[in-house]
Amino acid sequence: MPGHAAPPTAPDLPGWRHVYSGKVRDLYAPVEPHPRGDVVLVVASDRISAYDWVLPTEIPGKGGILTGLSLWWFDQVLDLVPNHTVEAPVPAEVAGRAMVCLRLDMFPVECVARGYLTGSGLVEYTATGTVCGVPLPPGLVDGSRLPEPIFTPATKAEVGEHDENVSFEAVAALIGLEDATALRDLTLRVYARAHEIAANKGIILADTKLEFGRDGEGRIVLGDEVLTPDSSRFWPADEWEPGHPQPSFDKQYVRDWLASPESGWDRHGDAPPPALPAEVVDRTRQRYVEAYDRLAKH
Repeated sequence: MPGHAAPPTAPDLPGWRHVYSGKVRDLYAPVEPHPRGDVVLVVASDRISAYDWVLPTEIPGKGGILTGLSLWWFDQVLDLVPNHTVEAPVPAEVAGRAMVCLRLDMFPVECVARGYLTGSGLVEYTATGTVCGVPLPPGLVDGSRLPEPIFTPATKAEVGEHDENVSFEAVAALIGLEDATALRDLTLRVYARAHEIAANKGIILADTKLEFGRDGEGRIVLGDEVLTPDSSRFWPADEWEPGHPQPSFDKQYVRDWLASPESGWDRHGDAPPPALPAEVVDRTRQRYVEAYDRLAKH
């Protein structure tokens, strides 16, 4: 499978030791015991990924937007599920795009809620009439609203590999029925709350991906990031029109350019993707900024 790990752009930070870089985030452990206990520092970079590749071009300010939006959403759903953030200072070098978080024992499952049909769900539905084993009515098209939101989990993949959509039963076999049921219920409750909040701001939350883990007390806790344009599809409600791909406040613009003849890139080959043109960078950044402004500033 083509794809590659994140470039080594994680900065050196005083008091913290870099331990891991994902597609977008850099993870650090404290050098000395931390006053808030077993914590990590999660830094959102300006990197952007598409088609399982980390692209060579960054989107200026993206890390700050992802962090600010995650913190805002964590507050919006705090009565539904605790989250991993803790009140603690972050190094000045990464202020505004870093969070100190509890270290969690993460579940090996991507918890996806879909309220609309698109993306990999549409591909699967077109072939089988189901998504992750959930049967759906006939006649749905790209962008159709589903009769009710569905839980469509995926197994976590390594950087450069595809997450694989799986059934609820497969998740139950992996982590146990009790935990699988809890994750499904929490995912759908968070999605319902977020969908309502976004709708009141003129935005459709088509789907979202959540990650959960257990803290030291055994509680299920919401981790990673939450409800950002990297992990969710946000569509302008006044432009929603099922039957084709929807305009979106996310990195779809990057995906579309990479898939176009203009990029000259074969995403099914082994060659890395090209650098993004300045216009694509700027228009992508505008989408992230608009998502933040419309959701969290009003």
